[in-house]
Amino acid sequence: MKSRQVQEPTHKNILLTSISAMVAETTTFPIDITKTRLQLHASSSTTTNAFKVALNILKNEGFLGLYQGLSPALIRHFFYTPIRTVGYEHLRNSVLVAQSDSHGASPSLSLLSKAIVGGLSGVIAQVVASPADLVKVRMQADGRLICQGMQPRYSGPIDAFIKITSAEGFRGLWKGVFPNMQRAFLVNMGELACYDHAKHFIIRNEIANDNIYAHTLASITSGLSATTLSCPADVVKTRMMNQAASEDGKLMYRNSYDCLVKTCKVEGVRALWKGFFPTWARLGPWQFVFWVSYEKLRLIAGLPSF
Repeated sequence: MKSRQVQEPTHKNILLTSISAMVAETTTFPIDITKTRLQLHASSSTTTNAFKVALNILKNEGFLGLYQGLSPALIRHFFYTPIRTVGYEHLRNSVLVAQSDSHGASPSLSLLSKAIVGGLSGVIAQVVASPADLVKVRMQADGRLICQGMQPRYSGPIDAFIKITSAEGFRGLWKGVFPNMQRAFLVNMGELACYDHAKHFIIRNEIANDNIYAHTLASITSGLSATTLSCPADVVKTRMMNQAASEDGKLMYRNSYDCLVKTCKVEGVRALWKGFFPTWARLGPWQFVFWVSYEKLRLIAGLPSF
């Protein structure tokens, strides 16, 4: 057990994380674009659900419309997931080693400690990956323009990067980075910390061995907690990143707090969990695909269990 705790992340670990994340992202991306479109519906008078949004995308944009913005999403996960996952493991192991040196025994981290470590890892990763996340949201939102017979703003991820930097400056690539960081802190508290804690709780209490059954139960637990914690920040992040200045140069939201207040005032507090079901419906399968494939690849590569 102790050898697992002091195991340092390697380039092999980073590669396996990237592969697992890209497989999971591609598998669940149609649910993600449904969630994003649903969150961008600002009118509380329009009864819209995830199923109707998905049908509209298929009807107006075809099957490929469900993958609008996939390329920047894959680019994002090439950086985001390895940094947060390997970073979490590195920070966790460092704390465990420090505790072991001071107490002279094999220690274990509390759920609160894991939550803080997971949140910090997520924030660092999101700052790095925020430009790709911005491009993904903009390209996903472009599908609504196509439905209205209008030309999309961007022809591809490279075109989006160029146009955003030209119109909004290099700093424009980090628009919405603060609500993004808030969301990343919350979602990684749920994803990384809860998966780690739930899996070892399941194994320690002999509910299951360290196998696909334990990984599935842990991923379901982490997906539900991550969605509950992060959905409000996700709604704010999506609206902040998608907004563009009007003809007089004014923005609908001054900052993430202003977006939060206006959303609650106009649409009610429940609007902060708009898109909850497609978010959870995506996080559950995403985490299942990611963690099961990642744990399996680690086993094949001779690395210890996460």
